[in-house]
Amino acid sequence: MAEKKKKPEDNYQRFKKEIQDRTLGRAYILHGEESYLREYYRARAVEALVPPAFAAFNYHREEGIGVPRLAELLEAMPMMAERTVVEVRDWDLFKLNERQRTELIALLSDLPDHCCLLLVYDLVAYAPNRTMRKLCKALEDHVVTVRFDVQDKRDLTNWVVRRFKAAGKEIGRQEVERLLLTCGSLMNALIPEIEKIAAYAKGPRVTMEDIDAVAAPVLAAQVFDMTGAVSRGDLDQAAEILSGLLAAREEPIELLAAIGKELRRLYTARIAIDNGWDRGWFMEQWSIRSDYVGRLLMQNASRVTTGWCQEALRRCQALDLRMKSVAGVDNSGELRQFLMELGT
Repeated sequence: MAEKKKKPEDNYQRFKKEIQDRTLGRAYILHGEESYLREYYRARAVEALVPPAFAAFNYHREEGIGVPRLAELLEAMPMMAERTVVEVRDWDLFKLNERQRTELIALLSDLPDHCCLLLVYDLVAYAPNRTMRKLCKALEDHVVTVRFDVQDKRDLTNWVVRRFKAAGKEIGRQEVERLLLTCGSLMNALIPEIEKIAAYAKGPRVTMEDIDAVAAPVLAAQVFDMTGAVSRGDLDQAAEILSGLLAAREEPIELLAAIGKELRRLYTARIAIDNGWDRGWFMEQWSIRSDYVGRLLMQNASRVTTGWCQEALRRCQALDLRMKSVAGVDNSGELRQFLMELGT
């Protein structure tokens, strides 16, 4: 019976364990949007394989590389260490010509035991081209693909709590959810925000006011607050948020797309209310992991009607078509007008 393929999350756990046990294999692809974890475990893998004192001889990092150069590095024997590491960053394997792909497939099928190849994707997305079947098969057979996704709610919450504790502050679970709503869930973006909030907070415990005072909100959070203000009838706050986004040179078409998403979430929440379905059903439809966000959306939806949601989405679709198809439209002005119309 053929061996069952591991899921991406299995490979993530496998990679962590192999680092811990110092049993790393011959080749890995490291990719995914959670760059903090990707770089953290990449560095730990290098440390597990190459003694720092001899890294200059045994750790090779390349960005622009050809297959002959890769072959040379893979064959280089370790000096005063058991293994070497060859790290290649942002190498789009699927843009190689046929000859180079053939050479790479041959290399992957006969990787030396003394070397560990790390193919790391940061600025370039790792996107396998399934039409190149031989290369995909070679990668599946000889390389472990490790995807670093945004952490689940529990792990991310615990990590945030630990970061604040290291900064001498405590933070409650609901405040953590407010932070994640405001700043997003990527660890690299959260680290400077945590440091900033911890330095600003006067008391031993971080409050909602501390977060709102100094945290830099991501676009999705600002649009969330803007549509929430519209649902409350607070058009002044909604207009202020929109003006700030336009002043920051956010593209009106992209803003409209983000507003449209929030309107669709409101409509789904309104449907749940109309049918007596619980918050869990609504959150499942949109893969919302945060109870805090789910509660806020349900509260916002309770202030509007089903008809309002339908009309708002109709106007949003009409404006999207107008922005994309009519020349000379004042997109910023039209977006402001649209927002005001939502509140009437």
